[in-house]
Amino acid sequence: MERPTIGVLPLYDGDKDSYWMLPGYMKGVEAAGGIPFMLPLTSDAAQIARIAHLFDGFLFTGGHDVNPELYGENAEAVCGEPCAERDAMEAALFEQVVRLDKPAFGICRGLQLFNVLLGGTLYQDIPTQMQSDLKVGHKQSPPYSEPVHPVYIAKETPFHGLVETEVLQVNSYHHQGIKRLSGQLLPAAKAEDGLVEAVVMPGKKFVAAVQWHPEFNYETDGYNFRLFEAFVKACKKLKI
Repeated sequence: MERPTIGVLPLYDGDKDSYWMLPGYMKGVEAAGGIPFMLPLTSDAAQIARIAHLFDGFLFTGGHDVNPELYGENAEAVCGEPCAERDAMEAALFEQVVRLDKPAFGICRGLQLFNVLLGGTLYQDIPTQMQSDLKVGHKQSPPYSEPVHPVYIAKETPFHGLVETEVLQVNSYHHQGIKRLSGQLLPAAKAEDGLVEAVVMPGKKFVAAVQWHPEFNYETDGYNFRLFEAFVKACKKLKI
């Protein structure tokens, strides 16, 4: 069977006006049997439609904060810098991907983006906005491959079948997170403080996302490698 082609959304450096990429996103896809391609950032609707049809699946990467305007809020001082180019491209592409029922895997920002585009909201800054009696360290220091807190997997979701465990130790590097979960998503994992750490979209071949960073430890953590494997496997099913 041919290896499926995976479109990977680029990271963007505004100061240098350049695209860039963490190798783990690409190598994780390769190790799982896919061929990754870093995509351009474009607002051209025809190009986005062509991209959506061209690839077998899409990896929505981490990076900039999602613009709060997308979920009906003004940016507060605690919100990080958004990237208008990424927000526009990824919103248009995600709409096409969902319509075509192609596999989509979101990581960190990707999870937050899926939730927002499907009608949910975010904490613009977890430390200052999320009320919880339990304090979980969601923004670790290097090395980013090391787990820093557990997440608890919901047994009733397909995600449990992917990782085959009820508790997963994960790394964590984010200051935003899901506040109100979209009604089109199911919570698949939560941290001890109640923050949603993984989601799935029912009724689709594969639309799933995690808040942690499997691209940093897929080589040493079998559970996280299973996420890449499940995503690429879903993309393979589209191949003739």
